[in-house]
Amino acid sequence: MNKRLAPFDRPRVALLIESSRAYGRGILSGIAKYIRQQGHWAIFLQEQSLCDDLPAWLENWEGDGLITRIENRALAGFIKRLGAPAVYLRNITPNLKAPSIVTDNAAVSRIAFSHLRERGFRHFAFCGFNGADYSDERRESFAEFVGEAGLRCHIYGQARSSGQFSTVTYEEEGLKDGEQVARWLKELAKPVGLMACNDMRGQQVLDACRTIGVAVPEEVAVVGVDNEEVLCDLSDPPLSSVVPNTERIGYEAASMLARMMAGQKPPGERLLIEPSGVITRRSTEVLAIEDRRIAAAARFIREHACEGIDVGNVLRAVAMSRSTLERRYTRVMGHSPKYDILRFRLDRAKQLLVETDFPVALVAEKIGFEHTEYLNIIFKKKVGLTPAQFRARSRIADAADRLPA
Repeated sequence: MNKRLAPFDRPRVALLIESSRAYGRGILSGIAKYIRQQGHWAIFLQEQSLCDDLPAWLENWEGDGLITRIENRALAGFIKRLGAPAVYLRNITPNLKAPSIVTDNAAVSRIAFSHLRERGFRHFAFCGFNGADYSDERRESFAEFVGEAGLRCHIYGQARSSGQFSTVTYEEEGLKDGEQVARWLKELAKPVGLMACNDMRGQQVLDACRTIGVAVPEEVAVVGVDNEEVLCDLSDPPLSSVVPNTERIGYEAASMLARMMAGQKPPGERLLIEPSGVITRRSTEVLAIEDRRIAAAARFIREHACEGIDVGNVLRAVAMSRSTLERRYTRVMGHSPKYDILRFRLDRAKQLLVETDFPVALVAEKIGFEHTEYLNIIFKKKVGLTPAQFRARSRIADAADRLPA
């Protein structure tokens, strides 16, 4: 083991953490937060992916500690030769004696199942990258939660042995089977709540649904994991996702390493960090609707609410009488079609007010209102603020969130 640091030494710490994924970037943010709050380290870091080779500079590096999430067979040997404390942020092999901090995958699956169950689903499915350890853990936990509820979980594909190939290899092979995923989705009982092992798989599921004409979220509601924001927002429809608490993982890893570099004994068991929750986007914004015509009406409203439609347009789309639509829609959804049209418009107005500098008049036009005055009146009535006040308050809150910890 390396010598204990003198009081005024600046620890030299290598971070072998992928910057190519939101998960790794979140961990790096947590480490940076620890360093800002607790002390200064000399950091050695370069951009890399999950399964890259060890960086060349590491060969002759003389450091005091290491935090790693890289999946590389040569890594264990290097750390043993280095003789310095190390914290792993992935599952480690049983013969490797080292502390680790990872996301609690059982909690991830529990949150995903609860998110879908709350929406009324009674059919469930899981689509993962079979063989990737994190995917297999989430699959088994999700199926267990579904089974405990007395329901059945449909699993995509055949189980494969973990560890035979790299995580990236399992993922790359899985992304090639889009046609098989589409055939599997077509055969599922619907409506179904589906958990994807991560956002990459979730986007592939959404693409397959669009290809075969399956409505999301009315027939298949999809929740992913990792909250890769750009990927989720570019998915069609935008993908809901369980959010791992990666910043806390990074912070706890840095804190643990600091104690180890100070001479404390590392913990013997891995530390499991629960996820933060779910970011809900359109892929799960639904109640499981057995009534296909009402499901079609709800989908039409969601897709066209900001185009100036009214209930008459909905009636023409689903070929129902007004009284029948109003009665069945209210029974299933808990409110009228008119209510939902306005709700989707106001939600879109809030998004445009926060994310753009569009004048209020243009926001009104974008959500299907002919007159700005009407937007001002209805927004103030429903939200309690004028559009301008809402925008100003949102930007003050955003500025406060950006202040350093």
